[in-house]
Amino acid sequence: MSESSSNTLQYRFDGPEDAPVLILGPSLGTTWHMWDRQVPELTRQWRVFRFDLPGHGGAPAYPAGSVTELTERLLATLDRLGVQRFGYAGCALGAGLGLELALRHPERLASLAVIAASPRFGTADEFRQRGVIVRTNGLDPIARTSPDRWFTTGFAATQPAITDWAVQMVRTTDPGCYIAACEALAAFDVRAELGRVGVPTLVLVGSDDQVTGPAEARTLVAGIPDARLAVVPGASHLVPVEQPAAVTDLLVRHFSTAWQPGYVESSTGQIAIPAAPVKPAIAAQPRPRQPVPIAEIAPPAAVPPPGTGRPDLYDAGIKVRREVLGDAHVDRTLAQADAFSEDFQELLTRYAWGEIWNRPGLDRRSRSCVTLTALVAGGHLDDLAAHTRAALRNGLTPVEIKEVLLQAAVYCGIPAANSAFKVAQQVIREETTPEE
Repeated sequence: MSESSSNTLQYRFDGPEDAPVLILGPSLGTTWHMWDRQVPELTRQWRVFRFDLPGHGGAPAYPAGSVTELTERLLATLDRLGVQRFGYAGCALGAGLGLELALRHPERLASLAVIAASPRFGTADEFRQRGVIVRTNGLDPIARTSPDRWFTTGFAATQPAITDWAVQMVRTTDPGCYIAACEALAAFDVRAELGRVGVPTLVLVGSDDQVTGPAEARTLVAGIPDARLAVVPGASHLVPVEQPAAVTDLLVRHFSTAWQPGYVESSTGQIAIPAAPVKPAIAAQPRPRQPVPIAEIAPPAAVPPPGTGRPDLYDAGIKVRREVLGDAHVDRTLAQADAFSEDFQELLTRYAWGEIWNRPGLDRRSRSCVTLTALVAGGHLDDLAAHTRAALRNGLTPVEIKEVLLQAAVYCGIPAANSAFKVAQQVIREETTPEE
């Protein structure tokens, strides 16, 4: 067990101290206990290291707003412990950390398994919308719907204790850390970089996963040069919980055969397992007590070379514009542009968003307050609706938006504020009502 600071993570070790280290990374809203049923088997060969995300499982609530920052905290924790090289298996957000390690710190990684993973988790809008709901209603709406996202219907119905455990696990998460993790997933996108993942990689997915399903898994296998696909039948998103024996078997086979040759670490004395010849597929020879995991290979696909264009104000502007207003709004606006208006849209993107909204002098919450007030003063109700949504995405609560509009009523006039309240009220109802 461990204590953690603002730049490290809460962790625990299991297994022999002289064995090579295998790290298990959790998904958003879970704790290290999601791996409990893998640990007894894995600790026969490895020293298993598990960690909690910030604000999860009682870990200190130091929010981290990007996968890169979470990865740096993990490495800082390992550095303090003298662990230099390791295998890594992660689920969902935890898988994102594994891909980040493979891309930015390949020298630390011996072998990789990503579960319920994607090079881009849904859309940025989806995760920022989830943050708006949590900021307004707390985590209860997310907790109540988690079993629907995580488990198959049959499993949830026949395993009420595990279903209740899942709900309580989300409810006890720190809301600010959950929102920050949503922001991390919203910004995560390594689709153009998969060809640089240089370690043997197992891509494991539940056949019934509706969140990051087999299609996303095949994208990973097609893009990563040395990747193998394992599809576990009868499982949804939280595969290690729903089909623990099948997942354990696949992890043991992968890390036993695909661990890259290592060296003795002078600081820890840990030795990486010598690699056996890489097999063309994972031989699925299950124990009688588990369903048969299906494993197959997708051929590597050519990864398009990264763009060679030099970043300019437009590149920065379109990024900020999408982050603040949402992909759907920006796509709709740009699709409506024609030869007459496209130059104006480029001007708007380049200078309003690339220059002014991107300046460091005010944070986005403050810029939303200023923008809402200015739109009320000008009577620009169409833009007010879009920027009310943007204000929620930028972290303002409905109460804070109300206070901005009350302030505007004093200085911009009651009729203008009256119209503004009607627009904002409708937007807030739409954006903060949880989906059942």
